[in-house]
Amino acid sequence: MESLGELLKGWPQASSIHEQAERKMSELMQDPLVERLLAKHPELDAATVRLNLNRVYQYVTEYRNCTNCPGLDQCPNDFEGHYTLLSVETAGPNVQLNDRKVSCKKFIAKRNEEQIRSRVRSFYVDEKVLQGGYSSDEILNKDAERLKAVGQVLRYTMKTKEQGLQTEGLYLTGSFGTGKTFLMGYMLHELAKAGYSGVIVYMPDFVEDLKAMLHEPGKLKETVDLMKETDLLIFDDIGAENLNPWVRDHVLGSILNYRMNRKPTFYTSNYDLDALEMHFSFTNKDGDERHKGERLMNRVRPYVEIVHVTGSNKRERM
Repeated sequence: MESLGELLKGWPQASSIHEQAERKMSELMQDPLVERLLAKHPELDAATVRLNLNRVYQYVTEYRNCTNCPGLDQCPNDFEGHYTLLSVETAGPNVQLNDRKVSCKKFIAKRNEEQIRSRVRSFYVDEKVLQGGYSSDEILNKDAERLKAVGQVLRYTMKTKEQGLQTEGLYLTGSFGTGKTFLMGYMLHELAKAGYSGVIVYMPDFVEDLKAMLHEPGKLKETVDLMKETDLLIFDDIGAENLNPWVRDHVLGSILNYRMNRKPTFYTSNYDLDALEMHFSFTNKDGDERHKGERLMNRVRPYVEIVHVTGSNKRERM
């Protein structure tokens, strides 16, 4: 933003700097914003304003910029998303005019949104799921057929906000494209605003990446520890992955064993719980191992509320 000194230098040279300053002083004193400041602080006289002419000019100019805000990314003020605020201090006969930079509402909103997003990590899940600007009205009105499921997710979200982190999660089951991931993204976003951390993992891609991490033990431990410790963990599209015994028993088993009775785990799946158990019971390497599938499901089944998500396939409309 152009300073008062730069403005005065650009005026016609026929006028002296003193005349230019007097003219600008007169204009500023008649500005409604300055008039309100003087009315609020009668101890503030013209001499003090004159000594702080640059501060007053910046105060008025940035206020006008904010009134006609072109958007945060085009903010014309000295510091993006901030404006100058004046305050008056009186110490005996001395009156002092001070200025400070204040964050505007748009800057605060952006910072809050960045803090919310920083609490949520995603692995192989489309970032749009987490940055869609959710609203409860939107998820209620998007498909009337899934209204019951939406109600369950909303009630769970509100319960967590009111009572704190639960030990039981949700298991969203339903056909392709009914919005299971969308509903979990909404819950994550809402609870991130309440201060909770979250991780959402797209299982088919994650399992393939885990196999590559066998040669990176440090990265593997960091990833597993993150999933153990996060407040909210979502396994998205579980059952669609190509399992091997190591992933099932040593990775998933370890994560779920740590989290049960501590922190909630959530799932979206095209399978119901019985079908998921069958999926866990068979691997391409070792074939049918029913007892190992049952063991893993004992870390899932008792710790979830089942949510049946019905409705039309949203992806077919795209």
